[in-house]
Amino acid sequence: MGLATPDTSHLSRPEYATVYEPAEDTYLLLDALEADRPLLLAQRPTICVEIGSGSGCVSSFLNTVLSPSTSLIISTDINPAATRATRETTNNHGVFEQCQTRFVQSFGDRLNNSVDVLVFNPPYVVTPNEEIDVTEEASAWAGGSCGRQVLDVLLPQVPELLSPNGRFYLITIEENKPNEIIEFLELRGLRGTRVMERQAGREHLSVLRFTRSE
Repeated sequence: MGLATPDTSHLSRPEYATVYEPAEDTYLLLDALEADRPLLLAQRPTICVEIGSGSGCVSSFLNTVLSPSTSLIISTDINPAATRATRETTNNHGVFEQCQTRFVQSFGDRLNNSVDVLVFNPPYVVTPNEEIDVTEEASAWAGGSCGRQVLDVLLPQVPELLSPNGRFYLITIEENKPNEIIEFLELRGLRGTRVMERQAGREHLSVLRFTRSE
């Protein structure tokens, strides 16, 4: 029997109307994390970060994957409603810190070379660039040109954030040019691979995993 999916039924309340609800991309990411559980437990991560936590489903599930460890899980989101939703989903189980910020800006360089597990399900839908950040709801899915307008801001920071044994898990669709993303980060000292794929309607979803090159 697999690990239980976190309860996010509270997202039906009006106060969470702008929060991205768990969907096929979320569940694919959960499956990838669960499949990597033996590797993650052996790694014994100290600091984990989810960027764009939305509902908090992934952060809460990651805590279950890593149990019984006491990793610090930092969840960030630019949407204040998402920060509150994450807090309610995690429900004080495990060691969590929620932060309303873009990416990890509020932490300055304090997380550099320290993040053992970095997770990002970005706004990846291909849209006109002007649709990004039009509303808090749109900011959860609108990705601009190639669906990478937001992601491309983060990518150069990833090698700086990861610890020597760090892992980065990223959701993409084919329109995001995942092979190009892998090439970009491999040129910066990481090794990337697709660890799981799934067709969801018209979207072909992939989970990319990056580690330091040996």
